[in-house]
Amino acid sequence: MHAEEDRGLTEGRGGIAQFERILALREVLRGAVAELVRVTPEHVSLTASTTDGCNIVLAGLGLREGDEVITTTDEHFGLLGPLRTSGATVVVAEPEAEHITAAITPRTRLIAVSHVLWTTGAILPVHELRAATGLPVLVDGAQSVGAIPVDANGVDFYTVSGQKWLCGPEGTGALVVADPDALRVARPSYLSQRSHEVDGAFEPKAGAARFDPNLTPHALTAGLRAAVDDVSRLGFERAAQLAERFRDRLASEGQDVIVPPERATLVSWRAPVDESAAIVRRLAEADVIVRDLPGRGLVRASVGWWNDESDLERLVDAL
Repeated sequence: MHAEEDRGLTEGRGGIAQFERILALREVLRGAVAELVRVTPEHVSLTASTTDGCNIVLAGLGLREGDEVITTTDEHFGLLGPLRTSGATVVVAEPEAEHITAAITPRTRLIAVSHVLWTTGAILPVHELRAATGLPVLVDGAQSVGAIPVDANGVDFYTVSGQKWLCGPEGTGALVVADPDALRVARPSYLSQRSHEVDGAFEPKAGAARFDPNLTPHALTAGLRAAVDDVSRLGFERAAQLAERFRDRLASEGQDVIVPPERATLVSWRAPVDESAAIVRRLAEADVIVRDLPGRGLVRASVGWWNDESDLERLVDAL
């Protein structure tokens, strides 16, 4: 054998070994995410975002004209966009359980809502909706996983964002699928198949791994794995208590704070629609980073375990 050929063969073996290491780390991450949301690894697909997960589910359900999906007035476009292109009619209800259930008709095929609303931080009773209606439920978990304890059992589909409350790298996420065999693989990737034929016919991998849409860069996989480890040690109680301190203090300072009955660690207060963006810019100049929710007359602070009383004081002083 020529030296050049031998070198090429060696490099090929090295490439295969590296690919196997990447796949092995993915399985470690899959297990870590599963443990975080209290499911088993075979129910977890590794994605690039919550929107990725929503698109996978909606493509696989094969919704069509005449079908209806119910969502709420307070959803992010990361969920709304996939719903709109699903082929079904999108029915919008107020974000309370009684309004969602009242919107159900014989044509309803799916309830698709956030666990924590990105507008007010209100927690929706997604498990109760599933139990009460018997309809499949797709949960946008962008504002929940990493902010509050999450048990993804009891709903059909639960999406996870890596870069938000988990503080992981951008371009990472996950999707929990309760019954992977019942959802069609509509967006296959090389990672979806156990084996395939020359015409593209394939045998899907076992479990939700068949829905993995891409090969996440190795560094991002390792980064999210480290982030998930941190969340498990930090706990949620401190963040919840601090968020309540923010609400109480802002209210005492005269702000019109929204206090939902069940709430997470997003703290929102009302402001004139034509002034909210200016408020956010003014606070940014004081190194206080909050968000304007365009068109809603809301300013929102994301309160996490990394914040403390000094952050609250800086916010109040800058207002």
